Amino acid sequence: MKRMVILAVVALAFALIAGGAVTYAQGTFKIPFKFEAGGKKFPPGESWVAQKGDGQIILRQESKTEEIPIPFIQKLAEPKPAIEEPQLVFDMVGNSEPSYTEYVTDYVLAEVWLPGEGGFLVFTTKGAHQHQTIKGQRVKK
Repeated sequence: MKRMVILAVVALAFALIAGGAVTYAQGTFKIPFKFEAGGKKFPPGESWVAQKGDGQIILRQESKTEEIPIPFIQKLAEPKPAIEEPQLVFDMVGNSEPSYTEYVTDYVLAEVWLPGEGGFLVFTTKGAHQHQTIKGQRVKK
């Protein structure tokens, strides 16, 4: 009897773990400029982005193995018609801090859009800025 109870508990635990493995939409992007996301700076290059759990986006540059969690402010409803490919929206902000004589454009990740998941507001820029959208490719789950 005791053995049957233990087997039942193990089977239930396995079912809960297997059922809890949720897959989310993912995308890969070629970002041609250095940018900031979640308070960290990233060089140009290929990046992988996915939703991971509640309240976070994961960003990994292909040249590195480290996954950087980036919290999002709010979930955005998927537009009609639905997006077909993943997109990153960057806020382009002017900055003359490095030398005060040279005007530099900073790129800050503002929104992440993943097909089937909708959008994620990552950052809101106050003041004058423009948007730069980078389209990516879906990653098969």
